[in-house]
Amino acid sequence: MSDNIIEELKHLKLAIFDLDGVIYRGNDLIPNVAEIIKKLKALSIEVVYNSNNSTATREMYVNRLTGFKIDCKLEDFYTSASITASEITKLKKVSKIFIIGEIGLKMELEAQGHIIIHKGDAKNIDFVVVGLDRSFDYEKLAVAQFYILEKGAKFYATNSDSTLPVSERLMPGAGVMVNAVKTCTNLKPLKVFGKPNPYGIESILNERDFSPEEACIFGDRLNTDILAGNRANIKTIAVLTGVATRHQIDELKKNCSKNEVKMIPDLVIDTLDDIFTH
Repeated sequence: MSDNIIEELKHLKLAIFDLDGVIYRGNDLIPNVAEIIKKLKALSIEVVYNSNNSTATREMYVNRLTGFKIDCKLEDFYTSASITASEITKLKKVSKIFIIGEIGLKMELEAQGHIIIHKGDAKNIDFVVVGLDRSFDYEKLAVAQFYILEKGAKFYATNSDSTLPVSERLMPGAGVMVNAVKTCTNLKPLKVFGKPNPYGIESILNERDFSPEEACIFGDRLNTDILAGNRANIKTIAVLTGVATRHQIDELKKNCSKNEVKMIPDLVIDTLDDIFTH
Protein backbone atom coordinates (compact mmCIF):
# COMPACT_ATOMS: atom_id res chain seq x y z
CA MET A 1 0.00 0.00 0.00
CA SER A 2 1.18 3.50 -0.72
CA ASP A 3 2.21 5.53 2.34
CA ASN A 4 0.41 8.51 0.79
CA ILE A 5 -2.78 6.98 -0.58
CA ILE A 6 -4.85 10.09 0.12
CA GLU A 7 -2.30 12.05 -1.95
CA GLU A 8 -2.88 9.65 -4.84
CA LEU A 9 -6.65 10.09 -4.53
CA LYS A 10 -6.82 13.83 -3.79
CA HIS A 11 -7.50 14.81 -7.41
CA LEU A 12 -10.53 12.52 -7.57
CA LYS A 13 -14.08 13.86 -7.44
CA LEU A 14 -16.07 10.62 -7.35
CA ALA A 15 -15.64 7.48 -5.23
CA ILE A 16 -17.64 4.41 -6.23
CA PHE A 17 -17.99 1.75 -3.54
CA ASP A 18 -19.00 -1.86 -3.84
CA LEU A 19 -21.19 -2.86 -0.89
CA ASP A 20 -20.84 -6.54 0.10
CA GLY A 21 -17.33 -7.04 1.44
CA VAL A 22 -16.38 -3.34 1.32
CA ILE A 23 -19.04 -1.44 3.32
CA TYR A 24 -20.45 -4.43 5.21
CA ARG A 25 -20.29 -8.18 5.47
CA GLY A 26 -23.69 -9.82 5.93
CA ASN A 27 -25.52 -7.77 8.56
CA ASP A 28 -22.39 -6.21 10.03
CA LEU A 29 -20.91 -2.85 9.10
CA ILE A 30 -17.15 -3.10 8.59
CA PRO A 31 -15.49 -1.06 11.37
CA ASN A 32 -15.00 2.69 10.83
CA VAL A 33 -16.61 2.74 7.37
CA ALA A 34 -19.19 5.40 8.28
CA GLU A 35 -16.40 7.73 9.45
CA ILE A 36 -14.37 7.15 6.28
CA ILE A 37 -17.37 8.03 4.09
CA LYS A 38 -17.86 11.27 6.04
CA LYS A 39 -14.19 12.18 5.62
CA LEU A 40 -14.33 11.63 1.86
CA LYS A 41 -17.44 13.78 1.55
CA ALA A 42 -15.74 16.48 3.63
CA LEU A 43 -13.08 16.57 0.90
CA SER A 44 -15.87 17.30 -1.64
CA ILE A 45 -15.64 13.79 -3.09
CA GLU A 46 -19.02 12.45 -4.22
CA VAL A 47 -19.78 8.94 -2.93
CA VAL A 48 -21.98 6.41 -4.73
CA TYR A 49 -22.51 2.66 -4.51
CA ASN A 50 -22.38 0.05 -7.26
CA SER A 51 -23.42 -3.44 -6.16
CA ASN A 52 -23.83 -6.66 -8.10
CA ASN A 53 -26.39 -7.88 -5.56
CA SER A 54 -29.80 -7.69 -7.26
CA THR A 55 -31.91 -9.01 -4.38
CA ALA A 56 -32.69 -5.71 -2.63
CA THR A 57 -34.42 -2.56 -3.85
CA ARG A 58 -32.51 0.69 -3.77
CA GLU A 59 -34.89 1.86 -1.03
CA MET A 60 -33.79 -1.14 1.03
CA TYR A 61 -30.15 -0.19 0.51
CA VAL A 62 -30.88 3.38 1.62
CA ASN A 63 -32.55 2.08 4.77
CA ARG A 64 -29.68 -0.29 5.45
CA LEU A 65 -26.93 2.31 5.13
CA THR A 66 -28.82 5.00 7.04
CA GLY A 67 -29.25 2.37 9.76
CA PHE A 68 -25.45 2.22 9.81
CA LYS A 69 -25.36 6.05 10.20
CA ILE A 70 -24.20 6.54 6.61
CA ASP A 71 -26.00 9.47 4.97
CA CYS A 72 -27.27 8.48 1.50
CA LYS A 73 -30.18 8.77 -0.91
CA LEU A 74 -31.82 6.60 -3.57
CA GLU A 75 -29.88 8.18 -6.44
CA ASP A 76 -26.59 7.13 -4.84
CA PHE A 77 -27.21 3.44 -5.60
CA TYR A 78 -26.53 1.64 -8.87
CA THR A 79 -27.33 -2.04 -8.45
CA SER A 80 -27.14 -4.83 -11.00
CA ALA A 81 -30.96 -4.86 -10.84
CA SER A 82 -31.34 -1.14 -11.62
CA ILE A 83 -28.66 -1.32 -14.33
CA THR A 84 -30.34 -4.39 -15.84
CA ALA A 85 -33.73 -2.64 -15.87
CA SER A 86 -32.25 0.41 -17.62
CA GLU A 87 -30.46 -1.68 -20.24
CA ILE A 88 -33.49 -3.95 -20.87
CA THR A 89 -35.61 -0.82 -21.42
CA LYS A 90 -33.18 0.26 -24.14
CA LEU A 91 -33.86 -3.06 -25.88
CA LYS A 92 -37.66 -2.85 -25.56
CA LYS A 93 -39.66 -0.21 -23.71
CA VAL A 94 -42.37 -2.53 -22.42
CA SER A 95 -41.62 -6.25 -22.35
CA LYS A 96 -42.81 -9.48 -20.79
CA ILE A 97 -40.11 -10.97 -18.58
CA PHE A 98 -39.70 -14.15 -16.55
CA ILE A 99 -37.18 -13.66 -13.76
CA ILE A 100 -35.14 -15.91 -11.60
CA GLY A 101 -34.51 -13.35 -8.92
CA GLU A 102 -35.89 -11.53 -5.90
CA ILE A 103 -37.77 -8.35 -5.05
CA GLY A 104 -34.96 -5.97 -6.06
CA LEU A 105 -34.91 -7.21 -9.64
CA LYS A 106 -38.71 -7.48 -9.86
CA MET A 107 -39.36 -3.94 -8.61
CA GLU A 108 -36.66 -2.30 -10.73
CA LEU A 109 -38.06 -3.92 -13.89
CA GLU A 110 -41.66 -3.06 -12.97
CA ALA A 111 -40.64 0.54 -12.22
CA GLN A 112 -39.52 0.80 -15.86
CA GLY A 113 -42.93 -0.47 -17.04
CA HIS A 114 -42.09 -4.11 -17.74
CA ILE A 115 -44.49 -6.98 -17.02
CA ILE A 116 -43.18 -9.78 -14.79
CA ILE A 117 -44.49 -13.15 -15.92
CA HIS A 118 -45.11 -15.89 -13.40
CA LYS A 119 -44.53 -19.58 -14.00
CA GLY A 120 -46.40 -20.86 -17.01
CA ASP A 121 -48.45 -17.67 -17.52
CA ALA A 122 -47.12 -16.43 -20.84
CA LYS A 123 -48.00 -17.26 -24.39
CA ASN A 124 -45.53 -14.64 -25.57
CA ILE A 125 -42.44 -13.69 -23.64
CA ASP A 126 -39.54 -11.41 -24.50
CA PHE A 127 -36.83 -12.06 -21.94
CA VAL A 128 -35.64 -14.38 -19.20
CA VAL A 129 -33.52 -12.42 -16.72
CA VAL A 130 -31.53 -14.30 -14.11
CA GLY A 131 -30.12 -12.94 -10.86
CA LEU A 132 -29.52 -14.14 -7.33
CA ASP A 133 -32.55 -16.09 -6.10
CA ARG A 134 -32.44 -17.66 -2.63
CA SER A 135 -35.68 -19.53 -3.42
CA PHE A 136 -34.25 -20.98 -6.62
CA ASP A 137 -35.65 -24.42 -7.43
CA TYR A 138 -36.01 -26.99 -10.18
CA GLU A 139 -39.40 -25.65 -11.29
CA LYS A 140 -38.03 -22.13 -11.91
CA LEU A 141 -35.15 -23.61 -13.85
CA ALA A 142 -37.49 -25.71 -15.97
CA VAL A 143 -39.72 -22.71 -16.75
CA ALA A 144 -36.70 -20.59 -17.73
CA GLN A 145 -35.48 -23.40 -19.98
CA PHE A 146 -38.92 -23.73 -21.60
CA TYR A 147 -39.27 -20.00 -22.29
CA ILE A 148 -35.78 -19.76 -23.79
CA LEU A 149 -35.80 -22.93 -25.88
CA GLU A 150 -39.48 -23.20 -26.82
CA LYS A 151 -40.73 -19.60 -26.77
CA GLY A 152 -37.64 -17.81 -28.04
CA ALA A 153 -37.14 -15.62 -24.98
CA LYS A 154 -33.75 -13.91 -24.89
CA PHE A 155 -31.53 -14.83 -21.94
CA TYR A 156 -29.90 -12.05 -19.88
CA ALA A 157 -28.25 -11.98 -16.45
CA THR A 158 -27.78 -9.37 -13.74
CA ASN A 159 -24.33 -10.67 -12.79
CA SER A 160 -22.27 -13.84 -12.66
CA ASP A 161 -20.76 -13.71 -9.15
CA SER A 162 -20.03 -17.22 -7.95
CA THR A 163 -20.16 -16.23 -4.27
CA LEU A 164 -21.77 -13.71 -1.92
CA PRO A 165 -19.83 -12.67 1.23
CA VAL A 166 -21.78 -12.72 4.50
CA SER A 167 -20.61 -12.18 8.07
CA GLU A 168 -18.56 -15.32 8.64
CA ARG A 169 -18.58 -17.15 5.33
CA LEU A 170 -19.27 -17.13 1.61
CA MET A 171 -22.65 -18.12 0.19
CA PRO A 172 -23.57 -19.12 -3.40
CA GLY A 173 -23.99 -16.12 -5.72
CA ALA A 174 -26.07 -15.34 -8.80
CA GLY A 175 -23.58 -17.11 -11.04
CA VAL A 176 -24.86 -20.42 -9.72
CA MET A 177 -28.35 -19.70 -11.10
CA VAL A 178 -26.97 -18.22 -14.32
CA ASN A 179 -24.82 -21.30 -14.91
CA ALA A 180 -27.77 -23.60 -14.24
CA VAL A 181 -29.79 -21.89 -16.99
CA LYS A 182 -26.75 -21.86 -19.24
CA THR A 183 -26.26 -25.61 -18.71
CA CYS A 184 -29.83 -26.68 -19.40
CA THR A 185 -30.24 -24.43 -22.47
CA ASN A 186 -26.69 -24.76 -23.80
CA LEU A 187 -26.79 -20.97 -24.27
CA LYS A 188 -24.79 -18.17 -22.69
CA PRO A 189 -26.60 -15.02 -21.55
CA LEU A 190 -26.61 -12.46 -24.36
CA LYS A 191 -25.33 -9.92 -21.83
CA VAL A 192 -24.38 -9.87 -18.17
CA PHE A 193 -25.26 -6.34 -17.06
CA GLY A 194 -23.45 -6.15 -13.73
CA LYS A 195 -19.74 -6.04 -13.07
CA PRO A 196 -17.29 -6.92 -14.62
CA ASN A 197 -19.10 -5.23 -17.52
CA PRO A 198 -18.66 -1.45 -17.21
CA TYR A 199 -22.30 -0.45 -17.89
CA GLY A 200 -22.92 0.65 -14.31
CA ILE A 201 -19.74 2.67 -13.97
CA GLU A 202 -20.29 4.31 -17.34
CA SER A 203 -23.86 5.20 -16.31
CA ILE A 204 -22.57 6.78 -13.11
CA LEU A 205 -19.99 8.85 -14.98
CA ASN A 206 -22.52 9.98 -17.59
CA GLU A 207 -25.28 10.84 -15.14
CA ARG A 208 -22.97 12.75 -12.80
CA ASP A 209 -20.86 14.33 -15.53
CA PHE A 210 -17.45 13.07 -14.44
CA SER A 211 -14.58 11.94 -16.62
CA PRO A 212 -12.94 8.56 -15.94
CA GLU A 213 -9.84 10.40 -14.68
CA GLU A 214 -11.92 11.92 -11.87
CA ALA A 215 -13.30 8.64 -10.52
CA CYS A 216 -12.22 5.55 -8.59
CA ILE A 217 -13.81 2.32 -7.43
CA PHE A 218 -13.24 0.52 -4.13
CA GLY A 219 -13.99 -3.19 -4.49
CA ASP A 220 -13.18 -6.57 -2.98
CA ARG A 221 -13.40 -8.73 -6.11
CA LEU A 222 -10.73 -8.70 -8.77
CA ASN A 223 -12.87 -10.38 -11.44
CA THR A 224 -15.82 -7.99 -11.01
CA ASP A 225 -15.11 -4.68 -9.24
CA ILE A 226 -11.51 -4.24 -10.35
CA LEU A 227 -12.04 -5.60 -13.85
CA ALA A 228 -15.09 -3.35 -14.36
CA GLY A 229 -13.19 -0.31 -13.10
CA ASN A 230 -10.22 -1.00 -15.34
CA ARG A 231 -12.51 -1.52 -18.33
CA ALA A 232 -14.11 1.86 -17.59
CA ASN A 233 -10.62 3.41 -17.29
CA ILE A 234 -11.08 4.67 -13.72
CA LYS A 235 -8.66 4.20 -10.81
CA THR A 236 -9.15 0.84 -9.07
CA ILE A 237 -8.54 0.12 -5.39
CA ALA A 238 -8.79 -3.42 -4.02
CA VAL A 239 -9.96 -3.60 -0.41
CA LEU A 240 -9.02 -6.77 1.47
CA THR A 241 -12.10 -6.94 3.72
CA GLY A 242 -14.06 -9.18 1.34
CA VAL A 243 -13.11 -11.83 -1.20
CA ALA A 244 -9.69 -10.82 -2.59
CA THR A 245 -6.49 -11.53 -0.66
CA ARG A 246 -3.04 -9.98 -0.93
CA HIS A 247 -1.59 -13.38 -1.84
CA GLN A 248 -4.09 -13.70 -4.69
CA ILE A 249 -3.15 -10.25 -6.01
CA ASP A 250 0.58 -10.92 -5.69
CA GLU A 251 0.23 -14.20 -7.56
CA LEU A 252 -1.83 -12.54 -10.27
CA LYS A 253 0.84 -9.86 -10.76
CA LYS A 254 3.50 -12.57 -11.13
CA ASN A 255 1.65 -14.99 -13.36
CA CYS A 256 -1.24 -13.19 -15.07
CA SER A 257 -2.11 -13.89 -18.66
CA LYS A 258 -2.88 -11.16 -21.18
CA ASN A 259 -6.61 -11.59 -20.43
CA GLU A 260 -6.06 -11.34 -16.66
CA VAL A 261 -3.98 -8.17 -16.58
CA LYS A 262 -7.08 -5.96 -16.27
CA MET A 263 -7.91 -7.66 -12.95
CA ILE A 264 -4.82 -6.09 -11.34
CA PRO A 265 -5.79 -3.07 -9.18
CA ASP A 266 -3.96 0.24 -9.20
CA LEU A 267 -3.81 0.20 -5.40
CA VAL A 268 -4.33 -2.36 -2.63
CA ILE A 269 -5.47 -1.51 0.90
CA ASP A 270 -6.18 -3.75 3.85
CA THR A 271 -9.22 -1.73 4.99
CA LEU A 272 -10.82 1.60 4.11
CA ASP A 273 -9.05 3.01 7.18
CA ASP A 274 -5.86 2.92 5.11
CA ILE A 275 -7.11 5.81 2.97
CA PHE A 276 -6.33 8.23 5.79
CA THR A 277 -3.58 6.28 7.56
CA HIS A 278 -0.03 7.32 6.70
